[in-house]
Amino acid sequence: MAESSAGPSGPGTVVLELGPGIGALILYTPAEMDGEEIEISRDGEPRTHSRVRPRHMPGETRYAAVYPSLPAGRYTRLARRAPPGGHRHRGRRPGQQLPLAASLIFL
Repeated sequence: MAESSAGPSGPGTVVLELGPGIGALILYTPAEMDGEEIEISRDGEPRTHSRVRPRHMPGETRYAAVYPSLPAGRYTRLARRAPPGGHRHRGRRPGQQLPLAASLIFL
C-alpha cells in the first residue's frame, strides 16, 4: 500500500499534547527539506519520525517537522530518510549539513 503524502498545514491545524512530563518538539528546517522525514529517538527508546511540511502562518511560510507528544527526555536526531518516491539529497552533496532550529514546548 502506498503511503499518502499530507499537504501543507493550515493555521491552527497542528494539535500538541502538553502536560506533566509530555511536551512537543518543532524542528524548523530550510525549505529544500520539504517532504523529507526526520527521525528522532529518546535514549534507549524506539524511533519516531515526522515529515517536514510547509507551515503557513500569517505573513510567512516556514518548514518544520512537528513531534506533537513526546515524553520528557534526551533525544537524538537520526539520519534523514528520503520521502516516498522522492530524492534524498535534492541537489545537496551527500553528508552536507543543513541548519535546523528547534522549539521545545513543555508545561
